[in-house]
Amino acid sequence: MTTSAFDGSTLQLPPGTVPLAWVVRSGLIESVHQGHLLATGTDGADVLALGEPEAEIYARSSLKPLQVVAMLRTGVELTEEQIAIACASHNGQEQHRAVVRGILSGAGLTEAALANTPSLPLDPHAAQSWREAGNDAARITQNCSGKHAAMLATCVHSGWPTGSYLEADHPLQEQILAVIALLTGRQARHVAVDGCGAPQPSTTVRGLARAFGHLATAAPGTAEHRVAEAMRTHPFLVAGTGRDATEAMETVPGLIAKDGAEGVYAAALPDGRAVALKVADGASRPRPVLLAGALRALGVEGEWDWEQVPVLGHGRPVGVVQPAFDPVSGGASPGGAAGSARSGAGGADSGAGDIGGGA
Repeated sequence: MTTSAFDGSTLQLPPGTVPLAWVVRSGLIESVHQGHLLATGTDGADVLALGEPEAEIYARSSLKPLQVVAMLRTGVELTEEQIAIACASHNGQEQHRAVVRGILSGAGLTEAALANTPSLPLDPHAAQSWREAGNDAARITQNCSGKHAAMLATCVHSGWPTGSYLEADHPLQEQILAVIALLTGRQARHVAVDGCGAPQPSTTVRGLARAFGHLATAAPGTAEHRVAEAMRTHPFLVAGTGRDATEAMETVPGLIAKDGAEGVYAAALPDGRAVALKVADGASRPRPVLLAGALRALGVEGEWDWEQVPVLGHGRPVGVVQPAFDPVSGGASPGGAAGSARSGAGGADSGAGDIGGGA
């Protein structure tokens, strides 16, 4: 195998990242997570902007609710639980697997039709039970299996081939890319292959916040509203035991929230206030801390167990991961750049284009 020399001339570092979270051990900032964070108000204007909201990112699994909107717009029939699992990066627990199998059987398919990457369940107890039963890494237990099952069901409903459903030029994927562009207000500049094998279009932090704000406020009967209601009603199916996305939706009334690989999070409240963030080093560790800080910037009050990320020394807490900004002022971190914050109307444009709706 030939390995080519590194050539950085075609690559660009993420622009304008700023400190988002500090890792504090025994009173000393040991590490800093940089990135971009945007919290927008009910009018779509910026309430808190840190870093560069227009930075191009892969939203990874935070895009799943948007992908499911695209599927529902074809008219495919999915129950509320099936919509929730299609939006999920699930733990692979028994309840998750049962709903995925229900989607497949409803489309006249079996697990053999799945083309996602095999994996053990994310939940350690579920993984142990799965292995003890004599099983190895499987497609049904991989966290994206609900999305893939829904993709296959959409193909069956629409009369599209199922064997090539992950190809970028497949009618399903073209439908998904078109709807994501509509919801985010911009065309993708890059289309990659996600960890599960599905096409992954790029977007911006602002585009992601815009899309989630629309999902949260969509009119009843639309595909967007059905997705938001399924996530609110079945938060366990969207992630699972011990997951901050599930616990955030269980404890913040009306919240929809979706985590994504490489340090991405997106969330929105029923009135359209929205959050999107990207941790530049790809770490998942600061995500719940940052989501909680952004929600406070939007005026949400509360103290939540899911936002606590302790730093351990000899097995006991000796520090914390904490926001590197003041949720009210957007204040600067030591040696870092300040963000911007506002109260009331105004701020940056929330994006152009008519999002529309419809199941």
